[in-house]
Amino acid sequence: MQLFTLGLNHQTAPVAMRERIAFGHEGLRSALEELARSRPAAESAIISTCSRTELYCASGEPREALAWLADYHRLDAGDLGPYLYTLPERDAVRHAFRVASGLDSMVLGEPQILGQMKDAVRVAEEAGSIGTLLSKLFQRSFAVAKEVRTNTRIGANVVSMAAASVRLAGRIFPSVQQQRVLFIGAGEMIELCATHFAAQSPRAIAVANRSLDRAEKLVRRFSGEAVPLRDLPERLPDYDIVISCTASSLPIIGKGTMERVVKARRHRPVFMVDLAVPRDIEPEVGDMDDVFLYTVDDLAEIVREGRDERHSAVDQAEAIIESQVGQFLHWLESRELVPLIRSLRDQGEAARTHEVERALRMLARGDDPRAVIEALSHGLTNKLLHAPTQALHDAAGAERNELGALLRHIFHLHAGS
Repeated sequence: MQLFTLGLNHQTAPVAMRERIAFGHEGLRSALEELARSRPAAESAIISTCSRTELYCASGEPREALAWLADYHRLDAGDLGPYLYTLPERDAVRHAFRVASGLDSMVLGEPQILGQMKDAVRVAEEAGSIGTLLSKLFQRSFAVAKEVRTNTRIGANVVSMAAASVRLAGRIFPSVQQQRVLFIGAGEMIELCATHFAAQSPRAIAVANRSLDRAEKLVRRFSGEAVPLRDLPERLPDYDIVISCTASSLPIIGKGTMERVVKARRHRPVFMVDLAVPRDIEPEVGDMDDVFLYTVDDLAEIVREGRDERHSAVDQAEAIIESQVGQFLHWLESRELVPLIRSLRDQGEAARTHEVERALRMLARGDDPRAVIEALSHGLTNKLLHAPTQALHDAAGAERNELGALLRHIFHLHAGS
């Protein structure tokens, strides 16, 4: 199999399974390097977001990629298998185009996945795990996404996870303007959420992050406060809305912490959104009174309300993608002929070199230049046409007819020639 995709997403696996095979941003490069060393594929790239983990591989075997994925996360391949999909060449190409265009996202048409794919490609390039085929696949995916967004309304009125968080908060509180909002993390998703919440003019905005410099850089945009992550337990009671999305491999807010927070707040409600995979907030927190906890899967239910407005553009986007799939597969098939073309050109170059050297010797000994040129052209013509004429001479019956038709096509000969 020359190209395939192996993975799971929000449609095939619950968040509990997705977080078990998620790759943190900091460990992604080392994972790719390990994947390259184990060699289940000649080329590989990993896309890991809150809604999907996918391996894109070239010149490998899916079962070996599955074994590596399960072993890396210390899981049994049999337990992982029911949640996975394996897409062969054509389906893998179509899938990459659809993902980049936002057609396979929790929120139809959302643009964030395109940036995440570009980040994944950059990490794969740094790890040295990506080559000509996958590089071409992703660059074409980005071009297709641009064409889809330019020529359709798939991105019109997109309800992002960030916007969905604001909408849901509005259902818990009469007005977001009266609330204090805390963001945990300082990545792209938190930045998007902060932008959406800031537009509602809340009473206060704060960002807690392990790197205080990154938190300070982000809050400068919103006139907020940067909070060291180590101070989180003491500061949590100050906030009515908590949005978390970090790359931590373990929860950073547990049930015990939130019990103290609720007590300190005198049971005033707190709205929490956990956008991280693996989760930042222990699931048991959601069972507590006065705490309204939502995960990415919960938000998916909210954003579906706006999907109907964008479905009319799907057919047009799918048509663009299908056309581009055909073009990419044509390029892929043409790559298989590269060794043959190279061999053909090498043979022609060898014939040319031989005849030129013979002509130079003739000129060196004083032969008539016109005669030398004639000999050169005759010699080169004979060498280049010897193989096809010999093959035609040796063929018989139907094979001769097929070969004759092929030679007429290649050399643009008339039927009567």
